[in-house]
Amino acid sequence: MKNKVVLITGAGKGIGRRLAEELALQGAVIAANDISPINVEEVVQGIRTRGGQAKAYIEDVAKKVGAQMLIKSVEDDFGGIDVLINHAAVEPHVPLLNMDEWDWHRVLDVNLTGAFLMSQSAGRVMREKGSGVILSLVAGTGENKKEAGAYLAGKVGLSELSRHLAQELRPYGVRVFSATTFEEAMMGLEDV
Repeated sequence: MKNKVVLITGAGKGIGRRLAEELALQGAVIAANDISPINVEEVVQGIRTRGGQAKAYIEDVAKKVGAQMLIKSVEDDFGGIDVLINHAAVEPHVPLLNMDEWDWHRVLDVNLTGAFLMSQSAGRVMREKGSGVILSLVAGTGENKKEAGAYLAGKVGLSELSRHLAQELRPYGVRVFSATTFEEAMMGLEDV
């Protein structure tokens, strides 16, 4: 991971935060994204305090312009992107029969469309370069989480999106995979 540029969406908390901190310890340059500056700036400050290199990027990846600006900003700042980790997610705990349409759309916009937009933009850059890794975190798939139907629907969709992107990008030297846990993600990133 030494000097590899790793862009992590939703890096302010959860597995995204753990990956940012661990990969920074391994020498990766961390481009940490979140929609809110509070947690992600804390992550970046912690990495820098320990001697790592990191920068915070505040963008809504569920919006095409935001996703494209994020990719362009990271390229401008660090010269490229070696690894994209799709971790940004919304997880409301509302029964599907009580969920309003706005919440449903926001879950799918962030959890699935955001990952699509990021993977599409980063995938184009990586295809041109002839290398790269796209990892999507699909934690929760296969679980029976109470009142998480929208979240799980988006994550199952993300798993399928990853599978199809892998087929599309494999001929160009870009590896795409999904992981359900921190440990699984780290194992998949071992040979970057």
